[in-house]
Amino acid sequence: MRKLFFILLLTAAATSLTVAQETHSKAIIGFYNVENLFDTIDDPNKNDEQFLPTGDYRWGSQRYAKKLSNLSRVIADMASLDGGLVVLGVSEIENEQVMKDLAATELLKKYNLSVCHHESPDRRGVDVAFFYDPARFRILGTRAFPLHVPGNPDFITRDQWLMTGVLDNTDTLDIVVNHWPSKAGGEKRSLPGRTAAGQLARHIADSVLHSRPNAKFIYMGDLNDNPSAPCIAKEMNIQKKEHNLTQHDLFNPMWKLFRDGIGSYAYRDSWEMLDNIIVSGALVNAMPGTYKYTSAHVFRKSYMFTQSGSYMDYPYRTFAGGNYQGGFSDHLPVYIVLTKK
Repeated sequence: MRKLFFILLLTAAATSLTVAQETHSKAIIGFYNVENLFDTIDDPNKNDEQFLPTGDYRWGSQRYAKKLSNLSRVIADMASLDGGLVVLGVSEIENEQVMKDLAATELLKKYNLSVCHHESPDRRGVDVAFFYDPARFRILGTRAFPLHVPGNPDFITRDQWLMTGVLDNTDTLDIVVNHWPSKAGGEKRSLPGRTAAGQLARHIADSVLHSRPNAKFIYMGDLNDNPSAPCIAKEMNIQKKEHNLTQHDLFNPMWKLFRDGIGSYAYRDSWEMLDNIIVSGALVNAMPGTYKYTSAHVFRKSYMFTQSGSYMDYPYRTFAGGNYQGGFSDHLPVYIVLTKK
């Protein structure tokens, strides 16, 4: 009797696992620059003076709660997309706690999102992190890659953060989230930082792809430049088309969107694609029965845009010109769809 019960238990467990695996044939992987998600607490190790109740932005509990509520609406809508939001890279956050506060909001708590955070040495005090669905994604390991700019040893910025995990018990994914150096100080003066970031990105990709030639590698983030910029296209050796890719190639699906006039960030009445998701050839040419890259998108809802005034039709941001707007972010999220057939 005990033996029969044990056999039935094993059969039920195997059936349950099979059903769980068969239930999911699609997954959403995204990225969102949330525009300065700071808490209201003074951290002596961070440049957060503006984002305090007594600071320039009068960043009190009410404004912080409003910011969390706004962002949760966007992320919840992304989570409701067909396939479900499995991983979301995030940038411009102050610390791990703001991610936990965001995950605990009324709209997001039902999704039970977990946080994979890395404390970067960034001078401004902002980090990168991941939200992930622990029911579908199991972390195997993480690693931080510091960025060093040749000839400028005092340059300090965000690390590039690699998370390796298993999606739906079938596919191992290597995902990097990052926020490249900005264009502060001008294009020419700031370019070495982004060039070094592109070189580091390619180094990480090569390390992963050489250790596992068929690795499904994803590189995401606010790269502070368009897909056509040399610091991305040249330094990362990006392919524009998804045809005839080798397992060691990197393909940027945001290139076509940008060429077609679609962007994630508005500047001087034009759209730029600063937020990129780049994938390896193995993810494009995946074997049947495993997850493969299918399509790329910019996530857009009407409520995410300014409805009137000089910033009309721009992303509805938290601050504009130093004035509080009460919006979401100056960036739109981007995402890719993975499917399994």
